Amino acid sequence: MPDPVIAILSQGAMGAGVGARLHANGVRVLTCVEGRSAASAARAAKAGMEAVPEAGLAEADAFLSILPPDQAMATAERLAPIFAAAPKPPLYVDCNAISPETMTRLATLVEGHGLRVADAGIIGGPPREGYAGPFLYASGSEAPRLVTLLSGRGIDLRVIDGPIGAASALKMSYAGITKGLVAIGSAMMLAATRAGAAEALHAELAASQPALAAWFGRMVPSMYDKAYRWAGEMEEIADFTKADDAAPGIYRGARALYERLADPRGAEDVAALKAFLSRG
Repeated sequence: MPDPVIAILSQGAMGAGVGARLHANGVRVLTCVEGRSAASAARAAKAGMEAVPEAGLAEADAFLSILPPDQAMATAERLAPIFAAAPKPPLYVDCNAISPETMTRLATLVEGHGLRVADAGIIGGPPREGYAGPFLYASGSEAPRLVTLLSGRGIDLRVIDGPIGAASALKMSYAGITKGLVAIGSAMMLAATRAGAAEALHAELAASQPALAAWFGRMVPSMYDKAYRWAGEMEEIADFTKADDAAPGIYRGARALYERLADPRGAEDVAALKAFLSRG
């Protein structure tokens, strides 16, 4: 089988990381930097991603949508007609942190243009040297096609035996635990700081919950520059949990926290979190 051609939007840490991993394993990787920042264009170039006009993305064997969740549907609406006009339309793979319901709507839209669709969820951080992850879980009838394209190309791809929405459900469940816990921990660190109990809480966590304290020490700082994106993800998780009367409120609260931390007005709270975690 000839080397595959994969298109990726966009060029954030995850998109560029996946692109670099694929490029290093013999894959021609296309992207579009029109309307993107200079930093995005630089990340794409560094990753070995080939910049093409948006219509050029249709030349790929598969298109990976790796975007903030609130951009997933608009991107599908824009690209589906373009891809449908190609002589050999690419497989549309949505890798975004969206609920199964959103994924189903997206798949219906894309399939309505005659395109093939796979549901995918990325678990783990962006690819980097010495790190085997992240893991790409895929579901739906077209998932085996994605395996054929990416087998041996440096991406740990795992197929879930389920329909469109199954991979998204796994992503929502996992992120609801991990990123939800980051939100809870951050909220309590800030509450303790406001109440003058930060030093005592830090000491107690270190003494009685050392694994959790170490986890917060890694995960909370990595959240600061992603909070804007995690906010949208929390809203998708709230939608995912809507059958439970209580759960959506938890995740909408987490969304509000992440939105505040992402805003310049939340700089004082970010500074407080940094101060809490810097205690010896």
